[in-house]
Amino acid sequence: MNALKNKTLLILSVLFIIVGCKEKPVKIIERATATFSKEATLTITKAKDSTLALQLDIEIAETEYETQTGLMDRDSMDENQGMLFIFPDVSMHSFYMKNTKIALDLLYIDDNLKIVSFKKNAKPLDESSLSSEVPVQYVLEINAGLADKYGLEVGDRIQFERTNH
Repeated sequence: MNALKNKTLLILSVLFIIVGCKEKPVKIIERATATFSKEATLTITKAKDSTLALQLDIEIAETEYETQTGLMDRDSMDENQGMLFIFPDVSMHSFYMKNTKIALDLLYIDDNLKIVSFKKNAKPLDESSLSSEVPVQYVLEINAGLADKYGLEVGDRIQFERTNH
């Protein structure tokens, strides 16, 4: 009787181990892809003659979270769209393209709304530092190649007007 009890206990133990070690389904967590939400209209005018060079619909990044995530995880952006980063003070700012799938031109802008430097054709997913090289308060990200396409230069000026929600 003891032998039968021991055998039964052994069989039940093995079954519990097998059932307990069964693989549990793995949950895959995907981050939601952000979609464009127009928050302002931005214009860039030429320094030499004040003519309109480019007009964009923009999103604004000004909270710590927004400035840290920017355009990460976006698959594309329309040519007439961009993102304007607004910082609380004028200082050196560096960006990188971690989790950014879109090639970008970065326009570094001072507190007088004047373009002071560029980083053109920033490569997607590249974690190299992209420094403003001079103190700035704003950074505008647009699709790569647009700075050249529209002849944007250091000294050109931006203006933006927030839309009412």
